Parts: sequence; C-alpha cells; structure tokens
Amino acid sequence: MSMGRVVLADDDILLREGLASLLERSGYEVVGQAGDGTQLTDLVRKLLPDLVVIDIRMPPTHSVEGLDAARLIRQEFPETGILVLSAHVETHQAMELLAGGSRIGYLLKSRVTDVEEFVDTLGRILKGASIVDPGLVHELVSAHRVDDPLARLSAREREVLAQMAEGRSNAGIARRLFVSEGTVEKHVRSILAKLDLEETDEDHRRVLAVIAFLDAH
Repeated sequence: MSMGRVVLADDDILLREGLASLLERSGYEVVGQAGDGTQLTDLVRKLLPDLVVIDIRMPPTHSVEGLDAARLIRQEFPETGILVLSAHVETHQAMELLAGGSRIGYLLKSRVTDVEEFVDTLGRILKGASIVDPGLVHELVSAHRVDDPLARLSAREREVLAQMAEGRSNAGIARRLFVSEGTVEKHVRSILAKLDLEETDEDHRRVLAVIAFLDAH
C-alpha cells in the first residue's frame, strides 16, 4: 500500500531523480515530476497528489517561483500537503508559507541527507502537521533582542519550543527529550504564558503562533 502520491518539483534533475528514488524506496508513489512552477501546477491539477515537494527557487528567475506555486496549490487544493525545500534559511518566505495552516512544511535541502528524518517529516505533513526546519528556529532564537520575551524562557523551555516549532506533539517531544508527557505539558503551558500566547488544542496553530511571535521580535 502506498504511503501517498507525490509530485516533485525541482529544476535540478539529479536531485529530483534522487528524491524520487528515495521516496519510492520509502513506500511513496511518485506520480509526477516538474522542472518549473507552471509545469508543477499543471501536474497537480491533473494528478491530484497527496503531497507536493517543491524547490523554492526554480526557472525562469530562480527567486520565489516555488513559493508562488505553493501558494497557488494551497489556494486551489487546500488538502494537498506541501513541503518547500530551500538551500538557505529565508525567514520571511518561510513565515509566509507557514501562515497557510496545516499540512505544510519548510525544510533546508541539507536536511534531506538524513533519510529517516526526511521521510518522517513527509509523514507528519500528510497527517496534518506544520513543519519548520530547526535551522530556521535556531536563526530566529539566536537573533532575539536583549528585551525579547524569549529571554524569559529556561534552557529546557527553549528545547521544547524548538521541538514545538518542528511540529511535534507533546508525546513526540517527550520521546525526543526523554521526559514524561506531563512534564512537556507543563513546559508548553509555561512557554505560552511567558510569550503571552493563547493555548489551543490545534497543534499547527500552536506552532504557527510561536513561530510568528519569534519572527516579529
């Protein structure tokens, strides 16, 4: 049984073929490949995949074609999972993308070298998560001002925040940090309180709220 039907978009054919091979071995069905944004949107309309994996920079200008395509796909097919790959941390573009809600992610291309983690990321996006690359989280946290509310967080709370930003549930964070789920819940409540963020039952809204707050400071 297929893990999901995927369309890949990247003008680097070697990377694209490598990703296709990796996904096929991992149980996904790669139903189409595209080299630019227009070809991608045409394929999505025709094939209706479960997930699209998009390079943020594609022809003709190699600027934000992938982001434009992702925005269009989200508008036309809101249930389709989207993972945008980027060679560099681009905070503004990532924030704009993640504002699109659930089943969406932003990952650095360097992260694709960890096959298990990459495949896990795809699975979590398909299940409804919003995924933020740890590199982006690190950049946002490192850039905070002296008077930033992030200074209120303890070292452990910062670890939990980074895991939240990657889209993990409280149970997932507990497994990663080798603590109980109850301990994680206490940390999350403390983080949201210290950052003046409203608590919500929807994981992706929690993630987006935290990341939006980080980006604004």
